[in-house]
Amino acid sequence: MAATGTTDSSAAAARRLHHALERYHGMVYFVPEGRAEYRRLGLTGRMGYFASRSAAFGAVGPDVVIATFFNFHPDLVRAALPEAWTRAEPARVLTARLTVADGALRRLLGARIGDADVADAAALARRAADACRPHGRPLYAAHAQLPWPDEPHLQLWHAATLLREFRGDGHIACLVEGGLDPVDALVLHAAHAGGMPSRQVLQATRAWSDDEWASGVERLAARGWVDDDGSITDAGRGARDSIERRTDELATAPWEVLDEQEVATLVTVGRELSRTIAAAGTFGPV
Repeated sequence: MAATGTTDSSAAAARRLHHALERYHGMVYFVPEGRAEYRRLGLTGRMGYFASRSAAFGAVGPDVVIATFFNFHPDLVRAALPEAWTRAEPARVLTARLTVADGALRRLLGARIGDADVADAAALARRAADACRPHGRPLYAAHAQLPWPDEPHLQLWHAATLLREFRGDGHIACLVEGGLDPVDALVLHAAHAGGMPSRQVLQATRAWSDDEWASGVERLAARGWVDDDGSITDAGRGARDSIERRTDELATAPWEVLDEQEVATLVTVGRELSRTIAAAGTFGPV
């Protein structure tokens, strides 16, 4: 059942727009411009990722990031924070992050970033982002207090970031409501995704041990959601699909301010730009 005030069409729009804009936002974590810029600030290893995504909070300690990023091993976060803030204060990291986004988009999209439809998409995405509300959405709220960039391609990137974090905050609420801890959520995601991304990728990038992963499999097997080997069951597939549907329902607010044609325009432009970004070999393991 859809949440009060939402419709099946607005929930579907939320999912389509998420997929259309995710790579336009997410490229900032993978591009070589990021590695170079954060090294210039003295941020090594995973410091660049954790500091750049959390800098909107200010110089927070690791527990805030553990809570809001949700699926990373606490020791991985604590290896990056608060040490990162002794090397570069949050304001410098935020400036670097925007520099990374600008440089990467200019390289990946070339003259395309100056086209009128990119400016139109930016205006639509900004309207959608402005319709979000901060209650229970900490990562969205932190980024929403940042100033809007001037140039359309960066306005679109900032809006995509706000919309992604808004949806992500809601998704974490759904995982918690479903009784899933970070490892459980990753095990279920890997099983449901059919190996893309694989257990090995998710486990390695989030730094959970084999024993911790196995414990997650045991917990989900006890619920009947996976088999003993981690393969998803029908019940597990239904549970995961339910979580995704509820996530869509909680993410409809920004899209209800756009009409069907505006949604279609934003999906079309977002997909085209995201495909161009992906075709350049931008994304490694996620």
